[in-house]
Amino acid sequence: MENNIKNKVVVITGASSGLGEATAKHLSNLGVTVVLGARRTNRIEKLAKEIQASGGKALAIATDVTQRDQVKNLVDTAVEKFGRVDVLLNNAGIMPLSPIDRLNVDEWDKMIDVNIKGVLNGIAAVLPHMKSQKSGHIINTASVAGHKIFSGSTVYSATKFAVRALSEGLRMELKPYNIRTTIVSPGAVKTELLEHITESDVQQANKDYVGEVGISPDSFARVVAFAISQPEDVDINEIIFRPTAQEL
Repeated sequence: MENNIKNKVVVITGASSGLGEATAKHLSNLGVTVVLGARRTNRIEKLAKEIQASGGKALAIATDVTQRDQVKNLVDTAVEKFGRVDVLLNNAGIMPLSPIDRLNVDEWDKMIDVNIKGVLNGIAAVLPHMKSQKSGHIINTASVAGHKIFSGSTVYSATKFAVRALSEGLRMELKPYNIRTTIVSPGAVKTELLEHITESDVQQANKDYVGEVGISPDSFARVVAFAISQPEDVDINEIIFRPTAQEL
């Protein structure tokens, strides 16, 4: 694996915790240069220093994915610093699950802004560079909820269905530029996403379930590394993975 992944430059959004943080650490151990984007500057700066202290290469840049100029700055700075961007991991996301009849409309808007527009902002920022390079890899984090709808997931699932549609469109349209695309759809993984749930009954039910069957964010990191590590003529388009114990 290391031979096909080492020395690549990977930009990761949502890198301050959970899936993004675990992926940054794992890829760094494989010889990848990681560029970390998140709103919590103190978290990504701490992570970058940890990676650097272990002999890796990392750069932290404060980024709110809902702000197009900030995402552009994240990608442009990576190119200025390291000469290219080989992979963009569009990972930032929120999951304030709630039954739709509770009309948490502000939360719907936030999910659309982060989970859909944030992905589009990443695509818009990185495509000019990847087209110029005639190479690149865009990895978008979806969810099992982007394949199956469950109680309380209606709007969240809609955003993740959208991520899958965007990714498939990219796959079809970017062939002239030799750009690969991958959708990663995790099942129950133990992350901070559950803290976004404001409805106490929904939050508790999900915490109980994920606490019982959930797996480590390292599982996601290994899947991402697998997709990146394939030879350039192999395009892993979609991966769904769950805990072995997960029924949904």
